[in-house]
Order: sequence, then structure tokens, then C-alpha cells
Amino acid sequence: MERRWKILTADKQKSDLLKQSLKISSIICNILVQRGIETFDQSKKYFRPGLDELHDPWLMKDMDKAVERIIRAVNGNEKILVFGDYDVDGTTAVASMYRFLKKIHSEADFYIPHRYREGYGVSKAGIDFAHENGFTLIISLDCGIKSVELIQYAKKLGVDFIVCDHHLPDDELPPAVAILNPKQKDCDYPYKDLCGCGVAFKLISALAPQFDLTDEDIYENIDLVATAIAADIVPMTGENRILAYYGIKKANENPNNGIKALAFLSGLKKELHINNLVFMIAPRVNAAGRMDDARKAVQMFIAATYDEALHYAEMLHSDNTDRKEADGNITGEALTLITGNIEWKERKSTVVFKSTWHKGVVGIVASRLIEHYHRPTIVLTQSGDYAAGSARSVPGFNLYEAVHACREHLIGYGGHFAAAGLTLELDKIDAFRAKFEEIVSATIHPELLIPEIIIDAEINFNDIQWPFYNIIQQMEPFGPENLRPVFVAKKVWNTGYSKIVKEEHIKFSLKQNGIVFTGIGFKMSDKFHLLQMQKPIDVVFKIDENEWNGIKSLQLRVLDFRISEP
Repeated sequence: MERRWKILTADKQKSDLLKQSLKISSIICNILVQRGIETFDQSKKYFRPGLDELHDPWLMKDMDKAVERIIRAVNGNEKILVFGDYDVDGTTAVASMYRFLKKIHSEADFYIPHRYREGYGVSKAGIDFAHENGFTLIISLDCGIKSVELIQYAKKLGVDFIVCDHHLPDDELPPAVAILNPKQKDCDYPYKDLCGCGVAFKLISALAPQFDLTDEDIYENIDLVATAIAADIVPMTGENRILAYYGIKKANENPNNGIKALAFLSGLKKELHINNLVFMIAPRVNAAGRMDDARKAVQMFIAATYDEALHYAEMLHSDNTDRKEADGNITGEALTLITGNIEWKERKSTVVFKSTWHKGVVGIVASRLIEHYHRPTIVLTQSGDYAAGSARSVPGFNLYEAVHACREHLIGYGGHFAAAGLTLELDKIDAFRAKFEEIVSATIHPELLIPEIIIDAEINFNDIQWPFYNIIQQMEPFGPENLRPVFVAKKVWNTGYSKIVKEEHIKFSLKQNGIVFTGIGFKMSDKFHLLQMQKPIDVVFKIDENEWNGIKSLQLRVLDFRISEP
């Protein structure tokens, strides 16, 4: 697939000043300036984040009300129900809050809604469960900010709510005792990009001193917070970066039993990094809710012993195996539907439907299809008497607005800029597909249909040395707004030893000014002919560490390449 290359630049004066104070590579300084790090002090906080830089939790609107209500519940021996969503952010938040509450209050339990029976967020079934079992306070985590009618219903039953959420609030807020959400318009909390588990952490931070608990109690679950930050794809800046930094440290030194068990089942033998949380831990936690019941994810995280955690982790691991099989099969079937229809080539959008597809993986399949065709994509399956599914966008295109413009064909929908969920009648699918294509075609910029690679800097092969790589490693944890640096090297030659491996990948051997680097380019075999043309190429890559027989070397993880311009 063709890709657009965008090479970033930095203010030279700022970069030069930073180089004078840091005494490191000008290439690294350029990248830091691009990321808003312009002074020695900012660099120090970036490379050596400190827990003392976390904001006072009492700056968050309604924190006083939330703490006061929980103290009253504890003193009055009220039953408290911790309620959270079925994804990684929700289950880690519930586990963190439940473990903390159990230190100060015996009358606490947790509730995770079933994805298919109850749907996303606060559910009527959950409120009824609370009422029928004598709970008078619900702490909702990673959900609740839009649950106006349901929280009104709970209030009539005598059940109070404390809402801890990070999603954008509507104009009308639910009638909760307290709402902790830094995205509220009148909330002065300095950092706005916390995940749901991060908001829960701030509540724990405010509560702990009220019960004479220590910093150790506050940070006990910081590895779960890091897992949520990694999985929820929130910006890796500010407090998120600090929490992730120390959360990964704890995950390596003294991990939660659940993380330890999942790392073992994932085959992780080396130090755990943020990408392990994203690609090994998070999918297994998410699989519980996708394929079955996410309650066991919380049971794993709150397990008192490693053996107990491993018992639940094995269930999640099995769910993830089922998820991968369903995901692979459905993606294959969807690609067959697309390639078998000649009209798809002219379309600017993709909408596919099959009644037998598993509802839990349609969002993943939509993302897979975008990897192939890079257009706004909706994957639908049958759910009861209706069609339901997930939509995913390409960067830069407002998917929610496009779905909203097709609302005449929908029973319900919700989402945000990049992703959405929707429900419609089965006989409306064709009409919806046509309308969605009409809207996308009329509103999407043609450039957005070509994937873009953001390149941080142009470098030469002689820049790629261990001191340079070691500084890049200190830029971790990586994530949105602090991605692992991507480089381009120009006028590079194939040594003649590059080859196709496993039919679809390229093992590179490249040379520039007498310096040779090897590398791997996944699923790039269709471009191998460019290497055989014996012309200089420009190559885009990340720098990786490779270890073979105890010997470490630097190699390239190639993302794209093309023939150099004359």
C-alpha cells in the first residue's frame, strides 16, 4: 500500500539551546523540541519523572464531596459497590478501587456488566443488583458520565452514585453525589487526559490519608494504572507518563499477581515494557469481556496469591486464543466479501455484514480491514433481531459525524471521532451502506485515504550507535504524543543480501557510506522488486535491539522504503 511520508522539523534556535544544556545528539534535541520539551528542567522531568510532580487530587472538582460520602459510608457500615466497564481500563480501575476499599471497609463488592446482556457502561441490571442486595453507594469507574436517566433511577431507589469517568460530558450531567472527571468544563484539575483507572487513582490518593494509610497503599496498584494507560491509548504526557513510568517499574520489580501470571502465559522472559502491556497483557484482559464475562479479569487482578491469579489468567489466555481464532476467520471472510465485489475498488468506505460473525470481535476486524484498505470501516453482525456492529476511522476523519449523518437508518449509535458503535434493522443495511458511502465520499479529503507515516528525523547510518539508542530507550514509556521515534535514511543501497523470508516479510541488508545494517520489514514482500533495481533507496525505520547467542546488536525495523529521488 502506498504511504505518505511527513518529515517533522524543529525550531533550530530552540534545538541548539537545548543541545548546549543537555550535551546530547542534535537529532535527539530536535525530537524533544518537536514534543514540547525545550529547556533543561523540562528535559529533566521528561527523562526522570517524579511522583512528587503528580497534582494534588483535591484540585479535581467534587473530590471533597466524593471523599466525604465514602467516609460516611465507611463510618455507617454501608455496603459499597464498585462498578466498572468490561475493558482493560474498567477492570483495572475496579480492581484498584476494590483492593483499596477492602483495606478500610469490609462491606464492599464489585460489579462488571456483561457485554452482551447489559451493554456498555452503567446498567439497569447493575443498579437493581445493588438495590436488591442492600448497597447504598455505587462508585462507577470509567463510565457513568452520560448515564443521566439510570442514575436518576438509582436515586429513586435510594442508591447514591459517585461517578469517576474520563469521557467527554454532555451538557446534562447525571444527578450523582459527586462527579470526578477532569474534562468537566468547570473542573480546574490541571491534567485533562487521565484514563478511567487514573481518575480512580486520584480518588484513592485523596482517600488514603483520611484513613491513616501510607504512600505504599496509594501506589500499590500503580502497575494496574500503567496497564490501563497503555491499553486505553491516552496521551503519554504529564501525569500519564509519570504513572506509566513508575507502573512499569513496579510491574518489573513487584508486579500484581495478575500481571505476573499473564506475562508468564504470554511467554515474556525479558524485562516488561509498555509495548508488552499493549500487545500481550491488554488483549488477554479485553478478551474476557469480548468472548465471555469480564468479571474474571477483576478476580485475577485482586487474587491474593499467584496460583489463584494464574487460575483466572489461564481462562483469559483461553478466551484470547478463541478471540484470535474468531478475529482471523472473520477478517478472512470479510476480505473475501470485499475482493469479490468489483464495486469496492471505487468506494471510499467499507461496510460489511454477515449474520454469524461474533459480536465481540467486529471492532478488531474493522481495524484489520483498515490495515488492508485504509478507509472508514464498519463491520456488522446480527444481534437478536437487529444488526449491530463497530465502526473505525482513518486518522483525521470524524467518523462519529459521518455515522450521525446516517441516523435516519439507525436505531441507535454512539462513539467519538475515531470509533463508534451502531444498531439498525436488518432490512436497512443496504440503505445505510449507500448513505454512509455518500457521506464519506462527500466529506473525506482524498489524502486521508492514503496512510501517513510521521517521521521524526532524517539520520545517517553512522548516527546509529549505542549511546544514541540508549537515549532513545530513556524516552520510554512510549505512547500517543510520545511515540517511539521514526527515522528516515536517504540514498541507502541494498547489499545484495536482502531476501524474502516466510513468503511475506523482507530481511534487509542495507549499506550507506560503507556502514551496513540488517533489518526486518513485515509484510513488505510485494515491494522486494524495488531492492532488485540496484538503485539507491530511502528507508523509514525504527531502531531495535537484537540479541543472538548472547551478542547484542542494533537493527532496523523497516516501516517503508522507496526509490530515492535523483
